[in-house]
Amino acid sequence: MQPTPKTEQELLMRANALAGMTLGELAQIANITVPPDLRRDKGWVGQLLEWHLGASAGSKPVPDFADLGIELKTIPVGYHGRPLETTFVCVAPLIGLHGLCWENSHIRHKLARVLWIPVEGERDIPLAERHVGSPLLWSPSAEEEQQLRQDWEELMDMIVLGQVEQITARHGEVLQLRPKAANSKALTEAYGANGQPIKTLPRGFYLKTHFTAGLLEKYFIL
Repeated sequence: MQPTPKTEQELLMRANALAGMTLGELAQIANITVPPDLRRDKGWVGQLLEWHLGASAGSKPVPDFADLGIELKTIPVGYHGRPLETTFVCVAPLIGLHGLCWENSHIRHKLARVLWIPVEGERDIPLAERHVGSPLLWSPSAEEEQQLRQDWEELMDMIVLGQVEQITARHGEVLQLRPKAANSKALTEAYGANGQPIKTLPRGFYLKTHFTAGLLEKYFIL
């Protein structure tokens, strides 16, 4: 693992140095084995980049670069530079929601400053041969934050009203809520329609692809 970067500039310099390299080359430097595919190793690309960039958080619920307040997000892109999938942000709280508002929410904290790193994600490119793209250090604009806040408030209202089971991936303009569990036995507590406790799958907040595509387009002028 590389030492933790001391400044934003240092982190960005490191990220820029990775641009154009393949995952195979980066794995070799880190002495990490490249899995045959990502089916069983979903977080592998992120972990490889964390190693090279010196991310310190591990699995703790703080930004990846805790001292800098920066979250690392890899984003698999297709041949035309568009994101291939939604981006997981964090697990959604389903109980103990009293006093929770957008300003003090975990998701707002997570998205305050993000280092986006696009990585080739087309399935027909062998994992080791996929290239890393140029990084983007981003904070939401006032308009982007407003979109995120609006969706978050709408989804949280539904959770508070006991409608968590009615929420589908279609709810929300830029943010969606959907099950996030390794298997269907991993149940958690939530509120039912009459305020009674129910068991349901954990839910996660995800950024929709058109939102992340908009970010990449705006900054990289694809």
